[in-house]
Amino acid sequence: MSAHSSIRAPLRRRLAEELTTMFALTLYLYICLGAVLLLKTSILRDAGIDYSAWGVAAIKAVVLAKFMMLGRAARLGTRFQHLPLIWPTLYRAFLFLVLLLVLTTIEEIVVGLIHARSVDDSLQHVVGPIFFEGIAVSLVLFLILLPYSAFQTLGDVMGEHLLARMFFFARDNTAP
Repeated sequence: MSAHSSIRAPLRRRLAEELTTMFALTLYLYICLGAVLLLKTSILRDAGIDYSAWGVAAIKAVVLAKFMMLGRAARLGTRFQHLPLIWPTLYRAFLFLVLLLVLTTIEEIVVGLIHARSVDDSLQHVVGPIFFEGIAVSLVLFLILLPYSAFQTLGDVMGEHLLARMFFFARDNTAP
């Protein structure tokens, strides 16, 4: 086996892991955002307004997943590992919320500039036109990030691969 192929094998494995993680994270976010979108659609339809934006939710899930992968690569939220798991979980969820809000704001401003929208109009696309809507969006996003953060924090303690195997693969139940 040549040195070139021995370098490519770990690179392929890492790429496969990253793509699997990206897919799983995108699917998780799409399900969560889809549930919120379904609620919004049903409320608006009840008010006589036809609304549906499933494509937007899918694209938003991919973008948010990529932002979260960047935060994960930067080891964001790995402080307080010595405390009970609730504290690093809450800390990580909060930092990822801030990261997603900041990067989404930058993204919307750039998209707004491309489409000749004002900065104020672009900012309304991040969390909504009303202060309380912004708080609600941020709270829902924080609640979506909590299970992700708990899984990551627990994975830091147990080992990410062991935790994933325990969650997604059959265990040997022969022990008494």
